Amino acid sequence: MPIDTLIIGAGVAGLTAARLLAGEGRRVVVLEARDRIGGRLSTDRSGAAPVDRGASWIHGIDDAPVAAAAEALGMRAVEFTVGSFQVDGRPIAYYGPDAAPLDPEAAAAFAADVHAADAELERAIAASADGDSYADAAEAALARLDWHPDRLERVREFLRHRTEEQYGAWIDDLDAHGLDDDAIEGDEVVFPDGYDALAAGLADGLDVRLEHRVTRIRWGADGVEVGTDRGGFAAATAIVTLPVGVLRSGDVEIEPPLPEPVAGALAGLRMNAFEKVFLRFPHRFWPEGVYALRRQGAAGAWWHSWYDLTALHDEPTLLTFAAGPAARATRGWSDERIVDSVLAALRELFGDAVPAPTGATITRWQDDEFARGSYAYSAVGTPPEAHDLLATPVGGVLHLAGEATWTDDPATVTAALCSGRRAAERVLGRAVPIEEAWRPSAE
Repeated sequence: MPIDTLIIGAGVAGLTAARLLAGEGRRVVVLEARDRIGGRLSTDRSGAAPVDRGASWIHGIDDAPVAAAAEALGMRAVEFTVGSFQVDGRPIAYYGPDAAPLDPEAAAAFAADVHAADAELERAIAASADGDSYADAAEAALARLDWHPDRLERVREFLRHRTEEQYGAWIDDLDAHGLDDDAIEGDEVVFPDGYDALAAGLADGLDVRLEHRVTRIRWGADGVEVGTDRGGFAAATAIVTLPVGVLRSGDVEIEPPLPEPVAGALAGLRMNAFEKVFLRFPHRFWPEGVYALRRQGAAGAWWHSWYDLTALHDEPTLLTFAAGPAARATRGWSDERIVDSVLAALRELFGDAVPAPTGATITRWQDDEFARGSYAYSAVGTPPEAHDLLATPVGGVLHLAGEATWTDDPATVTAALCSGRRAAERVLGRAVPIEEAWRPSAE
């Protein structure tokens, strides 16, 4: 039977598109280079409890299609509203540059400073010129505040760390508008049983060919031909969900080359450096009732935030991130060296109370040849609309989808899901309810 649409990539975007097209009676084949589905949604089940190496959070569950999908698929969720680097709103234990804990009044004053700076920052970003970085906008905002240099520096650090944790990029490398999407609606949640259940639910009933590494895509008026290390495929249309890092690498030859505005949009996007470090301990040594620990000052340049994931599996666990410069600097380090570095930072706060961890999990997305990073960000000079421009249909037969192609909420599972739906609708030439993506196949 002829293939109507080839889907390249079995991540959330590809699976969503495939499920919607298959539900409309289209013959769809999904080609996936990995030996598993999910892409950058990856749950490690090798230990006693699942660990989400890739996507973890739904950043705001109000009117969120991913939240609706998770509920429909019976995915157990735990509220953890601190994943968007909030300064307050949930209990956070702050530690000053001298490693001493901030009292509640000092922590509240710091949070108020961040909110005041953010109000100025919003105005500075609106007034920014093409080619301004997020650092340029941040400095313009801070310059309007008549504060002591130390007070300004604490807020400057926070803005820098927020940039790193949100986009895995140094503040000078992110466009001034690169965090325009930095808002959540409703609580955030994580999934103690593993986020990969979403991919499994979306893939139900689909024809997914694992370990099919795509090396060539040829498109033209007659359709699309795709070459893989296991033979060739042809279809009337194709949806490409390869990460920006892979598209930019040249590992997949696209003939003819992607035209404008797609090529220009791709040129303005970069893959980030963002890794997770999970540490499990025999007992808790940090304060109870807090969502996160945050260190201020130069000592917190790399390891400045730890998130308490104990509630997920009733095992004392802290998660920190190697983000931006830290991720690049530690890329060649062994797991043991990274763990020792994080423990040294924790011991500056808690001394000998910090025991040896009982286990550690460290991600290596920068070294993943099928991702080349965790997610995309907008380089300086890249307009916000670059995300949507990357999804501009090519020749009426080729469509790009994935987290980097969705302007409203890029770098998220929501973006991947919504972009997959958009690609499917463009192939069909009509709208289709997104709920059809997770409706049971038997219905």
